Amino acid sequence: MKREPCASEVAPAAAALFAWGANSYGQLGLGHKEDVLLPQQLNDFCKPTCVRRITGGGGHSAIVTDGGSLFVCGLNKDGQLGLGHTEDVLYFTPCESLLGCPIQQVACGWDFTIILTEDGQVLSCGSNSFGQLGVPHGPRRCVVPQAIELLREKVVCIAAGLRHALAATVSGNVFQWGTGLASSGRRLCPGQTLPLFLTAKEPSRVTGLENSKPICVLAGSDHSALLTDAGEVYVWGSNKHGQLVTQAAFLPMPWKIEAHCFQNEKVTAIWSGWTHLVAQTGLLWLRA
Repeated sequence: MKREPCASEVAPAAAALFAWGANSYGQLGLGHKEDVLLPQQLNDFCKPTCVRRITGGGGHSAIVTDGGSLFVCGLNKDGQLGLGHTEDVLYFTPCESLLGCPIQQVACGWDFTIILTEDGQVLSCGSNSFGQLGVPHGPRRCVVPQAIELLREKVVCIAAGLRHALAATVSGNVFQWGTGLASSGRRLCPGQTLPLFLTAKEPSRVTGLENSKPICVLAGSDHSALLTDAGEVYVWGSNKHGQLVTQAAFLPMPWKIEAHCFQNEKVTAIWSGWTHLVAQTGLLWLRA
């Protein structure tokens, strides 16, 4: 009788990267601009086992490797790929201007990109029409990543939405810039003065978080969110699709989602889509 190999004897399957879906600008990195209905394996531009993060924006994609290299592809009309030009790119291509500068995280907005280096510095490239690059007196677009000099604290996490961005610092402060939420806020909160962080074109500290320490920030098309070290979730911005778990149409200030919404479990991770949020929980142990 032939003996079946035990689990410890079975060779692990080789890691691979796959892409599918809309591909109008080559954002899948497959070398063409045709939409893809079934997952297709990407060419070997890097070892799949070395991929740290994958993210995408309105029409561009980015990958960060364990070694801190940044690969980009897709729509590039505003220089959001940071390659020094505005031509679309059909294959994942290394961002050569950042060679020797290890990258920790990248966040893709609609037409811009925010980049976090391993030493806690934040850079940006792409469209700056709404101040989303955090450089208030800079050009309307930037084709090479530039440092956001006004972020003087070490940053641990970044996020990019439709026309706004966020950064959380090691000291627990959260900064937001870009006017993407301002138009909705003015329309839905008539007669109310909006906080500066909703209208600033340079990093502005998000107020209302004085008694918490954010460890992760997120951005949707028209909302912002964060997770604290205590497992609490705060949200603000547009609630058009009910993503903020409130009856208000717009929240100008951070609002904590009540623990009972998560069955009184501690939130350990959160993710944001364009108009929705997802949370992962772990049991929250309460002291007697």
